[in-house]
Amino acid sequence: MFNLNSFISDHITHRTESLFSGDLKRNRDVLSREIRHKSVLVIGGAGTIGSSYIKVLLRYEPSKLIVVDISENGLTELTRDLRSSYGLKVPDVYKTYPVNFGDPVFEKIVQGVGPFEIIANFAAHKHVRSEKDEYSIAALLENNVIKAERLLKFLTSSPPHHFFCVSTDKAANPVNIMGASKKIMEEVIMAYSREFPITTARFANVAFSQGSLPDGFMHRITRQQPLSAPSDVKRYFVSPEESGEICLLACILGKSGDIFFPRLEEPQMMTFSEIAIAFLREHGFEPVICATEEEARAFFANRDTKPPLSRRQAHVTRETEVPDGHLSFPRRREPLDTTPGHSYPVYFFTSDTSGEKAYEEFFTQGEDVDLKRYESLGVIKNAPRKQIGEIRQVIALLEETLRKPGITKAEIVTILTRLIPGFDHIETGKSLDSKM
Repeated sequence: MFNLNSFISDHITHRTESLFSGDLKRNRDVLSREIRHKSVLVIGGAGTIGSSYIKVLLRYEPSKLIVVDISENGLTELTRDLRSSYGLKVPDVYKTYPVNFGDPVFEKIVQGVGPFEIIANFAAHKHVRSEKDEYSIAALLENNVIKAERLLKFLTSSPPHHFFCVSTDKAANPVNIMGASKKIMEEVIMAYSREFPITTARFANVAFSQGSLPDGFMHRITRQQPLSAPSDVKRYFVSPEESGEICLLACILGKSGDIFFPRLEEPQMMTFSEIAIAFLREHGFEPVICATEEEARAFFANRDTKPPLSRRQAHVTRETEVPDGHLSFPRRREPLDTTPGHSYPVYFFTSDTSGEKAYEEFFTQGEDVDLKRYESLGVIKNAPRKQIGEIRQVIALLEETLRKPGITKAEIVTILTRLIPGFDHIETGKSLDSKM
């Protein structure tokens, strides 16, 4: 059977234990003291990072866990996963709500089920593809900035002991609107960090996170569709478990206003095309590089054989069921058909879409970076803090801009450039929605 965790460890992170295991061990007592028997609210908890955060959190036995997410199916799978995992103790008070955290019913939930000592917000637009036009940009800014500020304003009346909100590496010298939205969100956090303890973390890519390109490889191979990936985009990666750990460490250990990031070095970066090749070979296939998307799509259709079997499948035998009264049991073994071969189509391309950054960075020149506090984490501290009044003026400007009839993407970019000095948006006129 394909073991995703082992694949990530062996072929992507190249770590046999978590990057953050040392910091977790050293701070076990503090984490236990701050989490055990505490009440926790997780927003966006059905996603990869949110659910990973919950799994790490449950090691320290909170007394109450409330999870909010717009995905009803995601919450259902989260619950099944938690209750099926060995060694995880789900609190007696555990409820999930398929609710948008910007809806009025969300505030009723917080007021009726709270108060909460720990709140973590993972509800965010995370894809660069979300800047395709003025409509998707409006939804992105509404979710990542406007609703995030509204949440913090609401919580000032009953503040938690710990509040965490996820950011992104793309907030450092942003070149896309998603990164710009997170940079503004960080400024919102800094303003409210005077009111109650708030921390955030800039992320590497989470390997096989929901909706990510590697996660798409899983879907493509089950549907016998070609894999497609950029060959020139190198990224840092952490495992899903590590993504939850960095968020928990930042949430509980950080000082208000701290921005955490993983300490990774350039040799640890990988291209998505390298991951695609390793993924296919792990399944027993040999990649066939196609020159165009159409050639890749036509690969299976133009063959007179059945869909390909991997080498792993080809060495398995099939059990043939033979009825015997009311029973059915294996009587005869015959080899599987291995004629289709072991090749699998891939299409690799050079990235040319808007907002695609050629490299990754977690901090920028001029930011106050502490590399001594933790073994595996860096911390950006003493970030400039605007007054809440200034932040609300920014929110008002964004809301006014997005309400204008006929507003264009270019006009929104102009406003964001005013709000973020140095914002250098990369516009090519092409979106990831035009890619396989």
